[in-house]
Amino acid sequence: MPDTVVTRFAPSPTGYLHIGNLRAALFNYAIAKGQGGQFILRIDDTDPERSKEEYVDGIKTDLEWLGLTWDRVERQSERLDRYEAAKQRLIEAGRLYECFETPTELDLKRKKQLNMGRPPVYDRAALDLTDAQKQAYRDEGRTGHWRFKLDLERIEWTDGILGPISIDAASVSDPVLIRGDGQVLYTFASSVDDGEMGITDVVRGSDHVTNTATQIQIIRALGHEVPRFAHHSLLTGPQGEGLSKRLGTLSLRDLRADGIAPMAILSLMARLGSSEPVELRETPAEVVEGFDLATFGSAPTKFDVADLRPLTHRWIAARPYEEVAEDVRALGVPDEIAPVFWGVVRENIDRMEDMAGWWQLFLTGSKPEPEMTDEDRAFAEQALALLPEPPYSAETWGDWTGAAKEATGRKGKALFMPLRQAVTGRARGPEMADVMRLMQVKPTL
Repeated sequence: MPDTVVTRFAPSPTGYLHIGNLRAALFNYAIAKGQGGQFILRIDDTDPERSKEEYVDGIKTDLEWLGLTWDRVERQSERLDRYEAAKQRLIEAGRLYECFETPTELDLKRKKQLNMGRPPVYDRAALDLTDAQKQAYRDEGRTGHWRFKLDLERIEWTDGILGPISIDAASVSDPVLIRGDGQVLYTFASSVDDGEMGITDVVRGSDHVTNTATQIQIIRALGHEVPRFAHHSLLTGPQGEGLSKRLGTLSLRDLRADGIAPMAILSLMARLGSSEPVELRETPAEVVEGFDLATFGSAPTKFDVADLRPLTHRWIAARPYEEVAEDVRALGVPDEIAPVFWGVVRENIDRMEDMAGWWQLFLTGSKPEPEMTDEDRAFAEQALALLPEPPYSAETWGDWTGAAKEATGRKGKALFMPLRQAVTGRARGPEMADVMRLMQVKPTL
């Protein structure tokens, strides 16, 4: 293996990144950066019909938002000449052969084999075709697809997560590498790229294990060094259900729009499925420093989007004013009270967008409708009559509650809770002395 670690993340631009394929991006990034290596963003856009530029842009935007920067970008659509050259090398080596079966014919073969109790493996009938028979197929309008001829032996490697893996190539069909329309398929393009780009480590989902077996033979047949492979477990929902139907709501762009902090996502995904506890990190560099592929297991990994919310809350609460000053100013908060405003609300918001509700409370008195009994509402209205007009100070809350206690005899929670609700519309929140000094208008019910 080369001394420099080189990894890649190879998404297809046929949709937006979701929380599932983020794991491959993060793991490969962490391995490369943790060892001073290179991280390549490789766009798998060999399918011209499904690949869209808006998704390429979306992938880059999502990775940049998370802080997962790449050393260079490669696009498979710009490497078609490399795949053609590799195709010719494999043909000359007798490892790539042309087939002409239609999908219907292949399906009938599979069904026949299953009915006979045999595994549905391609029978290599195309290897016996003469040149005349191939030309006859072309004359009737068929276009040939190309299969890689596997060496029928056990393919073995030590997986970085799953441990020793052994797959009998005789139990796997010779993979189609190039379709009849000339489109280069993932297994081939990825093998050529991994070899020519000097990829040393590949981490991806466990659904690629069989692909890995065939790719090892393809890479070797092309004369390249085989990377180290590791296959992480697939994510499930919190009850163990599949995520496939929910991934549309778990795209990174949707999580971003919902106010989830990028470091909450990275911190959770860098430990989820490992033997290590989740720890909120401040930067991607800290995530990399604490990342260890050896701690991950093979069992399906339960993911609950709700786990991102407390992490986001904690991350927001830890922000110094200097980091959020522009966001606070954008609300219209005057500079002279902006640091105080942030100090009051930072522990009481789950998303940065929640600041707006607090500023509207302080600026206009706008608040949620408080849930109060009739008795508490009557008390609060009586107490509000005792509250002077602003401006208020840090002493206002104590002076006002003292006056209300003296006038009504209420004390403790029966005194303080209705007054908190009357001012903020909420049953909990910041210290009321801090709230009062930010109020620009007199509260009303």
